[in-house]
Amino acid sequence: MKSVTMTAAALALALAPLCSPVSAAAKGCIKGALVGGVAGHMVHHGVMGAMGGCVVGHHMASEKSKEAAHTAQNPHAAPQGATPQNNQ
Repeated sequence: MKSVTMTAAALALALAPLCSPVSAAAKGCIKGALVGGVAGHMVHHGVMGAMGGCVVGHHMASEKSKEAAHTAQNPHAAPQGATPQNNQ
């Protein structure tokens, strides 16, 4: 009886994202969570590492998309943070 309940609960949790009408904006979160989870696992804090990796990965993906939008809007401008170089 207990295994049937656990199986039903696991199935419901697995299928729940498919029923959601709103798509998640998890750009970078999955990759960051994987890397952070592995790094956290090495120091016995896998879940904390995955959460931190998700936050950092999402931030980095957000910055990358902002930079891409800036480049698409102004293709001849130097990337943000870049310094002009003298070619003499």
